[in-house]
Amino acid sequence: MQQWMIYGANGYTGQLLARAAAQRGLRPILAGRNRQTISALANELNLPFRCFDLNRPQQICEGLQDIQVVLHCAGPFSATSGPMIDACLAAGCHYLDITGEIDVFVAAQQRQADAEQAGIVLCPGVGFDVIPTDCIAARLKLALHDADRLALGFDTHSSLSPGTARTSVEGLKYGGRVRKDDRIQTVPLAYQSREIDFGNGTKHAVTIPWGDIATAWFTTGIDDIEVFIPMAPSAAARLRRLDRFRALLGLAPVQALLKYLVGRRIQGPDHQQREAARCYVWGEAQNRAGKKVVARIKTANAYDVTVEGALYAVGFLLENQPAPGYYTPSRLLGPECIENLPGSGPMHIE
Repeated sequence: MQQWMIYGANGYTGQLLARAAAQRGLRPILAGRNRQTISALANELNLPFRCFDLNRPQQICEGLQDIQVVLHCAGPFSATSGPMIDACLAAGCHYLDITGEIDVFVAAQQRQADAEQAGIVLCPGVGFDVIPTDCIAARLKLALHDADRLALGFDTHSSLSPGTARTSVEGLKYGGRVRKDDRIQTVPLAYQSREIDFGNGTKHAVTIPWGDIATAWFTTGIDDIEVFIPMAPSAAARLRRLDRFRALLGLAPVQALLKYLVGRRIQGPDHQQREAARCYVWGEAQNRAGKKVVARIKTANAYDVTVEGALYAVGFLLENQPAPGYYTPSRLLGPECIENLPGSGPMHIE
């Protein structure tokens, strides 16, 4: 019997995934480093569990014995993805995660040859980060083959989980990021602004350092990429002022304090809040002649997209044998996969 694992199953998104899997009659092995919380969840859901620490390579390898697919949900992925990928390479186990961190995508891309040699798939970002935007990027490239500029974005009113909030705090020290002239470049926060209709009316929007800065290049080969979210001009101005203190925000004591505060104050949206907060995803490709193609899709809440997308990716790898290597979600699952997820409408391209 093929076995798969959710590592970090005791976190907010990990629990959503574990509960959804159990409700569908699936039997993932739940795993993490905290035996008390992992065993309690496993006993509640009548699922098997394992406990091991990602700081101990031998423990990870032992924990991955007889596992075909790992769905890695324990952030911050900047610290945890490397050890887990190393262990998956050693164990011959496919690796999936739900990160949105640019540097994690870049590091995974650089393990292409290792993945091929180990005979495994590396596919980070099989959640809202970055399935919807990656699928839009792929469809836009198909619609405009000679596109050399790509803008992506989304509008959601969903609140954050504790893990996502802590990752956002960590990202403040890096500032904004865009891909320009085939290089990922650091820029000020809220670097660019423009008016965008994400599918629910035109709004003022600014650039953010989203994962597609890395992944959309691998998907499309387009060298200039930006990602936007709606933000009021006054809020964007405050964010630009905050950029002056980036060095201070990167200090370890400041980071620790901010992460502690968000961890205490943020619980993550409940079911009703997720149901009420749909997402609108947008993209625009442009070629040198100035021709533009726009795509839009409405999806379920970001966390529900993550649950459905991650389980879809696990099922795909358990049922198929793709060539080993690094993949973005649209390259592994197909650019239409977002439309196959519950709560997503058809993608409109114009």
